[in-house]
Order: sequence, then structure tokens, then C-alpha cells
Amino acid sequence: MNRTPRTAATTRPEAGTPVREELRVPVRGGELAVSRWPAEDPAAPVALALHGITANGLSWARVAHHLAGRMTLVAPDLRGRGGSGRLPGPYGIAGHADDTAAVADALGLESVVLAGHSMGAFVAALTAVRHPRLPTALLLVDGGVGFPVPADLDPDELLDAVIGPAVRRLSMTFPDRDAYRAFWQKHPAFGGSWTPWVDAYIQRDLVGEEPRLRSSCDREAVRVDGVDQLREEVSGAVHRLPRPAVLLWAERGLMDEPQGLYDEHRLAAANLDPQRVRPQRVSGTNHYTILVGDEGARTVARNLLRAADARGTSGPGAVPSG
Repeated sequence: MNRTPRTAATTRPEAGTPVREELRVPVRGGELAVSRWPAEDPAAPVALALHGITANGLSWARVAHHLAGRMTLVAPDLRGRGGSGRLPGPYGIAGHADDTAAVADALGLESVVLAGHSMGAFVAALTAVRHPRLPTALLLVDGGVGFPVPADLDPDELLDAVIGPAVRRLSMTFPDRDAYRAFWQKHPAFGGSWTPWVDAYIQRDLVGEEPRLRSSCDREAVRVDGVDQLREEVSGAVHRLPRPAVLLWAERGLMDEPQGLYDEHRLAAANLDPQRVRPQRVSGTNHYTILVGDEGARTVARNLLRAADARGTSGPGAVPSG
């Protein structure tokens, strides 16, 4: 397989925001779309960042803004989403982990700070286990730590209960881009957090032609990946990490409800090794705004820089959210 990446586009945004390069990286079955926000110094550290189950790489754009050229940020559209929406299966978290390693190899990245949000955090943890020489540190953002689920609950039922609204939109069509924007602006998790970064991330999801635009996310990829997160190989990867990690967790949930994915009780039940994973609550955020909101993205960027600075040390460390 030819592992040479090619540059598909370069976006030069408004003054004060970083340039984004779009690359095409050869992987199994085709090419993965990859966004890269290069640092001002070519020798600067690199973060390889992975998105959530129905998201795309532009969900990390606000973080790139707050990195302000101090670190290169690389964020692929995972197989079955965004610009990688037509890549074939088989899907699954292990496949995403190997795609992530292929991106690092193609871009000549021998070591990175490995980061992931939501499902991407599970991918990051499994990537670290399967490719232990790649990460120097890990940053898990509201994901990556599994917790017990009722034994009698069908996995597909659980997936619908947790991310049902996100999955249901995959069968919807929209007459134009304004209609899709309006759909998302009504989402309770975004509230007053709608910005050009959010808009670009949301619009990247659309494919097709008016008046039948639809999400780029492959429904089978979403289903397989969602159920796959429940397997012990995936949910238990956080207990087998070869490098220290910080877990940033949002205090509110996917629909901005008071109960988030994590809280002190759930994290205690997860029995994390404090020498390997250090949880840090990010106040005032929900599952989405911890990454795309201004304060959430600022906190994520601070912790990426801290992780890069702490390479080779024994403790994971964390930068407070305030």
C-alpha cells in the first residue's frame, strides 16, 4: 500500500485563526480525510486527536484555535464519517485504532500526545494499547472510561438510550444547509455556544444534494462502533495504558442534562489506577461544549500543551479548568 499522504486542500480562515490543511492518507480500503493545523515551529510537539461517534475532525477546530500555533493538531475524520464517510468496513474501535496508527506512520509522527473525545477517547485508549510506542501521553475528553451496564439490556437498546437523538438524525434528510443549521441550533447542549467553529464542524457532516442533504455518518459504522465500546477489550483498555492519561469530564450530559456521563461515584466505581489516569472535572460544560465551547476548548488546549511539556515524566498532571 502506498502510505504517502497527499494534500487535498488548505483553508486560510479569518485573521487570528490557524490555517487548516486537509490531507488524504492511504488506509485499508481507500483514503482517510485528515485535518492538520500546523504549529508555527515545525519542531513543535504534535497532538493526534480523535472525534466522537457521529462527529468529524473539525470538532477539534476550537481547540486548534486555542493552541495558537504552539502545537500541531492532527484530527482525522474517522472511517465512516465526514470526508472518510465512504471508506468501507469492517468497522470497530480496533479498526479506528489501526487507522490512527496508519495516519501517524504516513505523516512521519514517531510520538504524539494522543487525545480523544467521547468514542474517540475509547479509540485513543485502545490505540495506546495496540501501538504503545506511539503516545507520549494521553488526554481523554468525556470518554474512554466504561462503567457497568445492566446484563439484560440489549446493546442496541443501550446505544439508542445513550445517543438516540444523534443516531436518529442519520435517517433524516434536509432541504438545505440552513435547515441543518437550524436543526442543530435547537439542540439543548449548544445553547449559547454556537460559533463559526461549531458551524463549520456541523456543516462538514452534510453530504448529498439539495433538497436531500443528509449526514455523512454511515449508520452501520455508528452501530458497530457503539456496540463495540461495550466489549472488555475496548472498555478495559483504560486499565492497560502504557502511558499516563488525564481524563477531562463534563459535569453535564449529551442533552445538557444535569447528569453527565461521569461523576465522582461512577469514576470511583471504575476503579481507575490513580498513577495512570487522573480525572479532572471541567465545570460549566456538557458533553459537547467541553470540546467545542470556548472554555472547554481552552481547557483541552491547556492540557494538551501540559502533556507535551511533561513528556517523559512519571505523573499525568492536569491543568485546572479555571
